[in-house]
Amino acid sequence: MQQDCIIAEDSTEHPRKHLTTVILKLFSTVFQQDPCAEMCVGHCSRSVGTALIPIAIICMVANVLLLFPDMKSQYLTERHVTTEAMLCSGIWASGLLVLVAARGFTTRYEKTGCCYFTAEVFRKLGYTCLAIVAAGLCFVVSGTGLTRGPLCLHNGTEGLKWERPLKPVKSGEFLYLYDPERWASACVEPQRVVIWNIVLFSVLMAASGLELVLCLLHLLTAILELMFGRAFCKNKVVPA
Repeated sequence: MQQDCIIAEDSTEHPRKHLTTVILKLFSTVFQQDPCAEMCVGHCSRSVGTALIPIAIICMVANVLLLFPDMKSQYLTERHVTTEAMLCSGIWASGLLVLVAARGFTTRYEKTGCCYFTAEVFRKLGYTCLAIVAAGLCFVVSGTGLTRGPLCLHNGTEGLKWERPLKPVKSGEFLYLYDPERWASACVEPQRVVIWNIVLFSVLMAASGLELVLCLLHLLTAILELMFGRAFCKNKVVPA
């Protein structure tokens, strides 16, 4: 009877402490039972890194093809290629830099411990931010190239001239993308450059946009790992 009274007094004196302990145990139980949570630093990062590799390669190939309209090198040597294609954001940004980040995601080590876990999360956060900036830059550049149209030899009022005839002149102007009848008559040379421009820049936008989605999800996962790091102290990242 006396022992029950002592327990009752302790529980009333420290209700907040007891509630905090219960919540921490609940979070720890939930995360430890989740197989993805137990190896989140390793397994989830490797999954994202593996998915980013083929997407980055697609970006690089699409940007290279943009430099060679009609598969001819003369337009590149004569600088008759759009500025957005010449920037090569699909090669070095959403291509090489994302591959560097993917390599960081797929790197695995045989170390354990809370300190190592925190350092590992910060390392993955750095790679994630790098990939987000690179993919976002490529997405913006590709969208600009798509809306401004191709650079081609146009037969206008001043005769044949290299310019971008489908480029919007005023803000809010109806885009050529919604008017396919203008495509065939817009450019004399290179042939089919309008379709070439639309398809490849669309591929770049879709691929870099997918990279952004994957990296943002990975960023959210890494932040949650950092917030609930104590629940992940038993994680183990196995070697490759």
